[in-house]
Amino acid sequence: MSARYQFVGATAVAISASIESGIRTGGLAPGAALPPVRVLAAELGVSPATVARAYQELRQRGLLATAGRHGTRVRPRPPVAARRSALRPAPLPGARDLSRGEPDPRLLPALGPHLAALAAETGPPVGYSDAGVLPELAAAARARLGADGVPAGELTLTGGALDGIERLLGAHLRPGDAVAVEDPGWANLLDLVAALGLRPIGVPLDDQGPLVAGVAAALAAGARALVVTSRAQNPTGAAVSAARARELRALLAGRRDLLLIEDDHAAELARVPLHPLAGATASWAFLRSVSKPFGPDLRLAVLAGDETTVARVTGRTRVGAGWVSTVLQRLVLALWRDPAVAEVVERAAESYERRREGLLTALAEHGLPAHGRSGINVWLPVADETSAVTALRDAGWSVAPGALYRIAAPPAVRITVSPLTVQDLSSLATALARAAHPSPPPGFST
Repeated sequence: MSARYQFVGATAVAISASIESGIRTGGLAPGAALPPVRVLAAELGVSPATVARAYQELRQRGLLATAGRHGTRVRPRPPVAARRSALRPAPLPGARDLSRGEPDPRLLPALGPHLAALAAETGPPVGYSDAGVLPELAAAARARLGADGVPAGELTLTGGALDGIERLLGAHLRPGDAVAVEDPGWANLLDLVAALGLRPIGVPLDDQGPLVAGVAAALAAGARALVVTSRAQNPTGAAVSAARARELRALLAGRRDLLLIEDDHAAELARVPLHPLAGATASWAFLRSVSKPFGPDLRLAVLAGDETTVARVTGRTRVGAGWVSTVLQRLVLALWRDPAVAEVVERAAESYERRREGLLTALAEHGLPAHGRSGINVWLPVADETSAVTALRDAGWSVAPGALYRIAAPPAVRITVSPLTVQDLSSLATALARAAHPSPPPGFST
């Protein structure tokens, strides 16, 4: 509980508004513990049931999470706009930040020349009735997906992968429905599921993707949707193998009560082959965004799927944002068509692979088994996340605690390799080994 924030309110609505205000203004930081229901009720002079209703309403909106014996806490990334200064703690002076999960900006293709070319070629302004998916972009997207074995007869565009997943879940599910998600899995997705009022069911995974037994258990528990990361899974780097894809397709074959969502966010950066599940179920969608290989500011993802699913997403887009900017579409098409850009992306993929595999090798030399089959992250199991993150911070390294990504998976930390150089790997591995297995404090002598 924050020592500075003062809760107010005599009704459940007023108490929940007070808590939301604290989150928005930074008085209640992400992860902050709230008082037990009876304690806060006594402080405010209301019944415990009133406080319990306030907490429940905020949990349903995804602002709070119940953390077992640790009580009720603010979610790490609650769905409410906070003051910018409260979003991220200031890093320690001189620390190397390996916590962000972002691509190396030095390895992204330059957009300036393509933007200049678009400016010179811009025709008449696009009106509302003419907006939508550009036919030439759709044709290029179908060719790129088809080369990887993804059926793309029906497709549309969304403002990135998470936007597409939100539209898919919103079009198919209702609050209270269960969603099977990877555990550990993408923190933004876990926050989105909470914000939509859906119930997450964690599916364990290994380096080859979601475990078949875990998916089967989630289906038996009533999951209405399943979200799978095809490659470069965040945070573990898992990638669905050919054998795992066959097993999962056999399990999911013909199901009409399940929405299957595949997220291929790494796309051209992934140096392992794609083994899609697309079409295994009656309702399915395959998303491929452009942010990781071409730049995080390019908010565009291609969404292929069955006719009904694509139509639902297109319809929801039409009554909301309307369409993905045709200026952005033309820019992405230009990047796809440029062989020099393809070479930049390939060099980036090689660089990430070299750094990721180098770190895995260095950790193995310290006897530390870590995960990172693909992508830009390495997942290292640890005995205690808090002590590991603290020890690494003191050694000059900032990593992401695994709690951001876990439902029931064991403790770990996530290390993003994109800010690293090859020369960093040995010293980082040594620091990680010390943090993962700290020396016990000296005992008392007699």
